[in-house]
Amino acid sequence: MMLSIAADLALVALVTCLMLVLPALARPTLPFGVRVTAERAGDPAIVTQRRTYTRLVVGMAVVAAAVSILTGQSAVTLGVLVAADLLLYYRAHLKVRAAKSGGGWVGERRQGVTMDTTFRTDPVRVPWVWGSPALAVVLLTAGIGWWSSSTVAGWLEPVLSQAGLTLLVVVVILIVLRARPDLDAARPKSSARRYRIYLRGVAILSLLSAACLDLSLLIWALRQWGIVGDTVGWLVAGWLPLVALLGGWLVWETKVGQAGHRLPALPDEQEEDTGIAQRDDDRYWFLAGTIYANRRDPALLVHARLGSSSWTLNLGHPVAWLLLGLVVLGLAGLVLATVFGGIDLPQKRGIG
Repeated sequence: MMLSIAADLALVALVTCLMLVLPALARPTLPFGVRVTAERAGDPAIVTQRRTYTRLVVGMAVVAAAVSILTGQSAVTLGVLVAADLLLYYRAHLKVRAAKSGGGWVGERRQGVTMDTTFRTDPVRVPWVWGSPALAVVLLTAGIGWWSSSTVAGWLEPVLSQAGLTLLVVVVILIVLRARPDLDAARPKSSARRYRIYLRGVAILSLLSAACLDLSLLIWALRQWGIVGDTVGWLVAGWLPLVALLGGWLVWETKVGQAGHRLPALPDEQEEDTGIAQRDDDRYWFLAGTIYANRRDPALLVHARLGSSSWTLNLGHPVAWLLLGLVVLGLAGLVLATVFGGIDLPQKRGIG
């Protein structure tokens, strides 16, 4: 009983910490998904919304923890908590956007965009050497599975899962590295240099993330093959790579920031200022910077405003809807295959 309560409180604390960190991960010029100039980043209206958001999120966490302990409905409580925190984020977004509109912030600087063609002629390349840990884990799983399992299907399933996951990560990296860079018109030179460092770091962390996920799959496969005991210790061990993965990303985001904005400026970049503000494109962003739709923008993939290392499809691009349609068809096929017995879902087993 006490262990269950502790686990519920830990989940509430984890969700709350992630929601408190969320606004801090974005650039100062994108508070709660609203585009503002560097001069307005510390405006009292924005500072007030940050403080109010923090207090409300912490208050929701206290209420959720109390409800979870009293009712024992941890899953429902956690879902309500996530939904409430997202609504609080959206509330802050609307407040900042209203302050921007009412204060006439848009017209304070001439607006523009910046381009750097070197991202096409000399793109950031995939750091393949950092994919070695993921490849090593896949090969190790294949070796152990072949040695311990009596059937090919018994060891091939986790290996194929690892290989597919690693391949998916590589494909995503290739797409992201070719996406349009998110640069600052006020500081084109420094923002381009920082964005290159940022992109390479995202690629490295993504490859290491594949290794962590593959390692978790290996540990769970070892339990399935009976090589290790189905105990609490090994159950926890299966989640440790995922915890390390989450911690690594949080450290990276804290140190580098969205698009590399926290990286220190070089001596010749400290006074850089073109006098031009990044073009205001709030009208193309919806749901606090999570959805982008602009028919005039030829870019298919753009850097998202929510969080830090995230990208989103331009829903104004016809190809985006084709991709979403394929995803929906794939999920529908998976559901049908599961319903009609084509795929066997894993069964829950007790801990011995």
